[in-house]
Amino acid sequence: MTAQGSSPGASAKTHFDAVIIGAGFSGMYMLHSLRDKLDLNVTVFEAGDGVGGTWYWNRYPGARCDSDSYIYCYTFDKNLLQEWNWSERYPEQDEILRYLEHCAERFDLKPDIQFGKRVVEVIFDDNSELWTVRTDKGDSVTTRFVITAVGALSTANMPPFKGLGSFKGKCYHTSQWPHDGVDFTAKRVGVIGTGATAVQAIPEIAQQAKHLTVFQRTPAFCVPARNGRVDPEVTRARKADYDGIRQRIKGSFFGFELNFLPKGVLDTTPEEREQEFDRMWDAGGFAFWLANYQDMFFFKEANDIIADYLKRKIRSIVNDPVAAEKLTPKTYPYGTKRQPLDTNYFETFNKKNVLLVDAATDGSIEEITPNGVRAGGKEYSARYHRHRHRLRRVDRPAEGTWHQGPRRQDAGAGMGGWPADLSWRGHSGLSEPVHDHRPAKPLGAVEYAGVN
Repeated sequence: MTAQGSSPGASAKTHFDAVIIGAGFSGMYMLHSLRDKLDLNVTVFEAGDGVGGTWYWNRYPGARCDSDSYIYCYTFDKNLLQEWNWSERYPEQDEILRYLEHCAERFDLKPDIQFGKRVVEVIFDDNSELWTVRTDKGDSVTTRFVITAVGALSTANMPPFKGLGSFKGKCYHTSQWPHDGVDFTAKRVGVIGTGATAVQAIPEIAQQAKHLTVFQRTPAFCVPARNGRVDPEVTRARKADYDGIRQRIKGSFFGFELNFLPKGVLDTTPEEREQEFDRMWDAGGFAFWLANYQDMFFFKEANDIIADYLKRKIRSIVNDPVAAEKLTPKTYPYGTKRQPLDTNYFETFNKKNVLLVDAATDGSIEEITPNGVRAGGKEYSARYHRHRHRLRRVDRPAEGTWHQGPRRQDAGAGMGGWPADLSWRGHSGLSEPVHDHRPAKPLGAVEYAGVN
């Protein structure tokens, strides 16, 4: 057996009906469907040493999903739904990984997954109408179908900062966090980026670090997660109603049990809408974003009213009015960027050991120095980790096709002129086998942590 149970037989074969790239939520389900339902000859190439995809790689402090756990799972098997119990509203990374390991064992998926092998080249031959797939370990196989289940942001983003390689301390990228963790005790830490990943990591790092500097390009509208243990009675009720839950999430706009309020905020009194806003704020989760007044995304005046509530919340939480203004979004309408869910994110900036450096007011990053980051003419501590591209080459002579964009299918996307090449997008694009399996931000997160 190879890493994590890969079958020697699978690695010895050179032709398959289908090759799947990636063993996360989507890749695992595709293997189960093609092999067990359609009786196809299938293999999966996975760069990691275990299943999990995003949840195998993302182990940064505070990493957890931000979808309610009772729909953050496979829904194709009722027995699986009944036997698994989530401990929290928003499970942490290690619990989600345990769930995926359980599923891999339950459906005997590992014998057909080749772990520790990164796909580096995919070439289509017009004469044979077959794909050739090559890995960094020297494998070369042919297949009729290629299913890329690597996620929409599987390559880490590393901005080309001047002096990036000069820093003398330790560097980390959130998408490739050390599996044994990082001890920030008595360290000076810099984090670049304030997206959903950073919103989770910053409060955790700030509790440990001697000093934390946060570099912000664009502030985020955040709503409290209100995470906590799941009431056993609520769990039992949900297990009894999974058919109804599946029907409701499949019929919703966003794949949650959330729907817009059937009226416009412009049709309400200030007192009425403030009461609704308070209700959604106190409940936490995505309701404020995805179940707000129905005119939020269609009229600027309506959006401004809703955004103003969140801006007032930020200013009431952050003690320093200067920091509060830096953290208050002003350059884009609410809801048009990813909605992070937070736990004590804004409160973290009340700590004496936390400094916010805002690109708009303090100056943008100019370069990385041996001792940190220079921004706005001043030097701060920060750290970065360089990450290589996951897929080097996909070769198909079909000029002029990409500008038309993908053709969306229920199971992902297909491209005209790229026969039998399917991109399997596990979150949002698929509601039948799995619901929204991303973390707060997938592998392409532009957040970095550095220690000095």
